[in-house]
Amino acid sequence: MLDLVITGVTTPHHSDPINVSVRDGSIVAIGRGPAGPARETIDGRGCCLLPPFVDAHFHLDSVLTRIPNASGTLREGIDNWAAYKKASLSAEDVYARAKAYCEQAFAMGIQAIRSHVDVCDPALRGAEGLLELRRELDGKMDIQLVAFPQDGYYGGPDVNAQLHRALDMGVDVVGGIPHNEPTYGHGTESLRELLELAADRGLLADIHCDETDDPHSRHVETLAAQTVRLGLQGRVSASHITSTAVMDPYYLSRRLIPLMAAAQLSVIVNPLINVHLGGHFSHPMHRAMAPIRDFMDAGLTIACGQDCIEDPWYPLGYAEMFEVLKMAAHTGHMMGLDALRAMLDTITVNPARIMGLTDYGLETGRRAHLVLLDAPTWFDAMRTNARRVAVIRGGEVYRPGRSAE
Repeated sequence: MLDLVITGVTTPHHSDPINVSVRDGSIVAIGRGPAGPARETIDGRGCCLLPPFVDAHFHLDSVLTRIPNASGTLREGIDNWAAYKKASLSAEDVYARAKAYCEQAFAMGIQAIRSHVDVCDPALRGAEGLLELRRELDGKMDIQLVAFPQDGYYGGPDVNAQLHRALDMGVDVVGGIPHNEPTYGHGTESLRELLELAADRGLLADIHCDETDDPHSRHVETLAAQTVRLGLQGRVSASHITSTAVMDPYYLSRRLIPLMAAAQLSVIVNPLINVHLGGHFSHPMHRAMAPIRDFMDAGLTIACGQDCIEDPWYPLGYAEMFEVLKMAAHTGHMMGLDALRAMLDTITVNPARIMGLTDYGLETGRRAHLVLLDAPTWFDAMRTNARRVAVIRGGEVYRPGRSAE
């Protein structure tokens, strides 16, 4: 007896309807043949079945704070967040807001989130709250936490110790922000120390890197070089890198991208927030989005993240990963059918690979983590931001909207 059968669905790899069979929380068969008896059956009626959405760049500690940003700039967002931390932040506050968001995200089909957590707070209240939430949601959602020194690794005398303490508490990934260090030299030195820390502890690294309109901000070059020096190829992510949008094309194509490819850097772009916060200080105003087509052509793994929702940096958002993907597709000139199919991977399989989710995917033998969408194909689901008919986690069915049956 099967636990679950989902009948008559399309997938990104099956244009004609197929059946998906689940036993003991894992996918045991995918195909057009008849499915065996099951305790529960979902009649997919030609809907599209995808692996769950994965958001590889988010800030759960600041989500839903609803702090206004009058100038719409990154700098004001950082300053407003610093004021909130001083006046209002608590572990309970972080936990409650992040939990509310995760419930919304799960109903929208997001089952994995990599969240940066600010470790410049001496009490590490964000880390405390999010570690508690991760424990509570274990089994329902994968939450990976990044020790992120928002004010800079050299932004205070104790940030080094606080970052180490956050990792000791159970935070998973080493973070950094070299362009927000006191000097360019401090940014270079921070990357050396942080990647050595990741290497020593056997951890992944995810660096907020060159999130600026300054074409001379080239810390990603150092990030790539240090990655190769320490043998961390394939374990390091460069997030944002919006300065690449305005870099000299010769330098970008002939020097930087080959260095990034040699380091096997992953690139995580955050199109909604970057397009909103970037381009303020250039003329003509640019799109503030890394050139994802060039990176894809070089073989780099590209993911799209939401970054922020209703917080000091971004007032909008509702856990809709298709909106994130489509902003990237618009600004990246990724509107051909093959390009859009590649973009689907930036919110599913690519971020899952970046996070190291080894049991992810719509494949036989993988855990039955899935999302059923009210659209006949992946393209229609993307085009219409299709309603989530069912969210399936380990074979257990959750119905955020009307059933397909």
